[in-house]
Amino acid sequence: MHARHRAHFLSALGEDAALIFTHAHHLRNGDAEYRFRGSSDVLYLSGWAQAECALLFRPGADAPFVMFVQARDPKMEVWTGRRPGPEGAMERFGADEAFPWEELADKLPSLLQGYRNLHYRFAEDMDRDRMLVGAIAKARRAARRNGLAVPDAFFDPGRILHELRLVKSSEELDLMQKAADITAEAHCRAMKLTAPGVHEYALEAEIEGHFRRSGGNGPGYTTIVGGGVNATILHYIENQDVLNDGDLVCVDAGCEYGFYTADVTRTWPVSGRFNEDQKALYQVVLDAQIAAIDCVRVGRPVKDVHDVATRVLTEGMVRLGLLEGDAEDPAHIAQLIDDEAHKRFYMHGTSHWLGLDVHDVGAYHQEGESRVLEAGMVLTIEPGLYVAPDDEEAPIAYRGIGIRIEDDVAVTAEGPRVLTSAVPKTVEAVEAMVAGA
Repeated sequence: MHARHRAHFLSALGEDAALIFTHAHHLRNGDAEYRFRGSSDVLYLSGWAQAECALLFRPGADAPFVMFVQARDPKMEVWTGRRPGPEGAMERFGADEAFPWEELADKLPSLLQGYRNLHYRFAEDMDRDRMLVGAIAKARRAARRNGLAVPDAFFDPGRILHELRLVKSSEELDLMQKAADITAEAHCRAMKLTAPGVHEYALEAEIEGHFRRSGGNGPGYTTIVGGGVNATILHYIENQDVLNDGDLVCVDAGCEYGFYTADVTRTWPVSGRFNEDQKALYQVVLDAQIAAIDCVRVGRPVKDVHDVATRVLTEGMVRLGLLEGDAEDPAHIAQLIDDEAHKRFYMHGTSHWLGLDVHDVGAYHQEGESRVLEAGMVLTIEPGLYVAPDDEEAPIAYRGIGIRIEDDVAVTAEGPRVLTSAVPKTVEAVEAMVAGA
């Protein structure tokens, strides 16, 4: 898989060179580090998951794929774990040549000669930028003697690489399906665990524990468990409160498997049964999601997904009294949307790309127009409604309720393929799962 990714990238580079780095370690506090998770671009091209790694692509050269990685160091490996080293980079990760990380600044000047254009992302790491500028200065001095070209035009590698990452191969889709399957199991376990008096963090622990027990890397993003009014906070991650009888709980959690992540949200009743007002609000969101999923078809603009979800949600808001007017009047609904009246209760987009990153790379527009969906793309479909607890103009029955329903959908020639279809989402199926049926 990674060799094919590299071949596509090299072909797209043409006569240009590219230099791509993984992220550095980040401190959590003091001298304690977060568990390392490297650059998705490096993972896509090589599978290399450790820190201190640079990939150099030089089309047409004797060694088109060069890696700079941490050298083997038995003393350090006792403390921080085994390192593949340059030898492992060539044997296991496809490098044509590999060198110790410490030699990067010395070797880069000669390796960059012969290329006018370099794909490199500036402004991510100032120390790295200074190192590259110094290497180019040395290469330029050498060019006075040998006459070889030196990079003098720079491009963000994402212009090419992120477009490649947007369309998934069958192997990538298999990894995403596995991530989705584990995520579905975790959500079901959390539903069954839910009861009045259970804490939000207990659901978080059950979900993330299942991710790891099932072979996943862990969560692909910080898990959200928002009970009651906490669900009206879109990215609520404190997960500290007690779940109360009569409330809903909104859970947004996705497993990362093989470095590809799922992204799923479900909302369910803490007591196991929706009341009539909750059910009415929930059904509006579900109807919007089902309509939006049906838009995920080859050749259709991606903006249609959001437009359809927004229309169905706005019609539902009018029917339920959250917005004024006639729900059966298309002109009135269109005017409400133009006036952005819906954003009072639905303030986010309906979709984003999904893959190695939860908000994955790739443009949403091309030449000023909404991008057309292609087979192999994967996106989320996640409409919601959020009624602030202090919104005195909203019907009192809906105040303090937040509902979001999210699935992961692959674009195929046959139509939308819902990777996360195993997670219950109809009213009846959700209630049955919370009841343990």
